[in-house]
Amino acid sequence: MKSKILFVICLLFGLMFINAGLNKFLNYLPMPKDLPESMTKVMGAFMQISWFFPLVGLIEIIGGILFIIPKFRALGAIIILPVMVGILLLNIFDAPSGLAIALVMFAINIWVIIENRAKYMPLVR
Repeated sequence: MKSKILFVICLLFGLMFINAGLNKFLNYLPMPKDLPESMTKVMGAFMQISWFFPLVGLIEIIGGILFIIPKFRALGAIIILPVMVGILLLNIFDAPSGLAIALVMFAINIWVIIENRAKYMPLVR
C-alpha cells in the first residue's frame, strides 16, 4: 500500500515539474496578474539572463521524468532538489501565498530522498 501511495504522489510531483519545465519553453500558462512587486522584479531579472529559464526548464523536465520512474527516482529527487530549494526560498521571501504548496512539494522531495537513502550511501563513503 505504501509503495502505491508513493508512486501516485511521485507521479503527480513529476508531472507538475514536467509541466513547469515545458511551460518555460512553450509559455502556455499565463503569469498571474496579482504577483507581488518583488516577485515581478525577480522574474524580470531572471528573464534578463537568457539561458537561465531554459536551463531550469530542462532540469525540471529531466528531473520530473526521472522522479516518476521508480528505478531512477533517487536520481530525479537529487536533480530536482536545488530547484525545489529555489522555489521554497522564492516563496518564503517574495510570494508567501504559495508557501503552503512549496512546503508540501519540498516535503515530498525530502521523503523520496529519505526513502532512497541507501542508494546515496556509496557517495558518502
